[in-house]
Amino acid sequence: MSSLQNTFSSLKKAQTQLALENRQAKDKALAAAAAAIDADRKIILAANEKDVEKARAGGMKESLVDRLLLNDKCIDDIIAGIETVIRQEDPIGKVRAGWTLPNGLFIEQVTVPLGTAAIIYESRPNVTADAASLAYKAGCAILLRGSSSALESNRALVKAIKAGLAAGGGIAGAVALADSGNRDEVDEILTARGFIDVVLPRGGKDLIRRVVENARVPVIETGEGNCHIYVEPSADITQAVEIIANAKLQKPGACNAVETILVHRDIVKDFMPLLAARLAGKAELRCDPVTRAAIEAALRTLPAGLVLKDATEEDWATEYIDYILAVKAVASVDEAIDHINQYGTKHSEAILTNDMQAAEEFRRRVDAACVYVNASIRFTDGGEFGFGAELGISTQKFHARGPMGMEALTTIKYLIRGTGQIRP
Repeated sequence: MSSLQNTFSSLKKAQTQLALENRQAKDKALAAAAAAIDADRKIILAANEKDVEKARAGGMKESLVDRLLLNDKCIDDIIAGIETVIRQEDPIGKVRAGWTLPNGLFIEQVTVPLGTAAIIYESRPNVTADAASLAYKAGCAILLRGSSSALESNRALVKAIKAGLAAGGGIAGAVALADSGNRDEVDEILTARGFIDVVLPRGGKDLIRRVVENARVPVIETGEGNCHIYVEPSADITQAVEIIANAKLQKPGACNAVETILVHRDIVKDFMPLLAARLAGKAELRCDPVTRAAIEAALRTLPAGLVLKDATEEDWATEYIDYILAVKAVASVDEAIDHINQYGTKHSEAILTNDMQAAEEFRRRVDAACVYVNASIRFTDGGEFGFGAELGISTQKFHARGPMGMEALTTIKYLIRGTGQIRP
């Protein structure tokens, strides 16, 4: 057997043990893992520095380097995320429903661990700790397969997590890292029937497509984030500009960053100059003719650093993951909804408005995992939703949708108790 096949077997064995652990034991082990990450902080940051230096030397764009970068605040956030997971209820053993049949059989529907999960992800070393802690609390073993760009960071994090779990009396073998850096690992994971119960891809569209098209094990699909914000005529324009700036600039490499702005034609002349001035030198605007004309007519001398380009059809379907924003004028909420449902990736969409009828129509008809009214879409995040951490953001429509916490790694078992019944 290959080393990865040995890992599959070890994870499966560890999961059968972990599934029997109670909440107190799991929480104690996770607390020790968080303490180990804190104790190894300097080691982890030094490893991350190597990854960042290598990424920059290889020409990785800064918005993606930002996803890779760890600092003391990031480590604090990782630890805080684990602590939130510890405080949450154990999702295992919950009785979702119970009923008695006319023949006297008593049936209970109870939550149980999904089994052994594999997560395949790009950059973002924080995902390593997030996924490990959520899986452990859900009673699931997990195989972590990060990108080669974060290899040293992931090795340091997993070493700390496993040492912490062991120190806390937990089952360290329930967490493993596929760290050869060989792309063949992914194919081996995707075909590990009987060992891997579910695969979660987390990254760009190429990674997700590869996983979905080649997996022979079940996949919870997380999608790319071609996300929109639609600005209605009744919106508070000043507030709208700041919401958009946050959604684009706060972390452009995140999948919940905004990529396209739709502006109602009635406010284009007033709104676009303000938006252009706010984003000048910070984000490139790719505009349709109406929105570009509004900027150029109002700002005869364009602000320093403002980059305007003509939008193409391709721009409406692009997740930039960069300091680029597409802008289009629309004639109605109906046109905005149609555009979003055509080009969106069912991730996160927002309407900025003081017209509650328009807001309700938007919420009712937009097909997305998360739909916002008058707020930045950057809140689509397991930590922000109160999950402590997240496995990813599911854009599919069954089992799990939106930010995925522990519940996404549970399934159900039916427990039936009788008194000697037989089927006639």
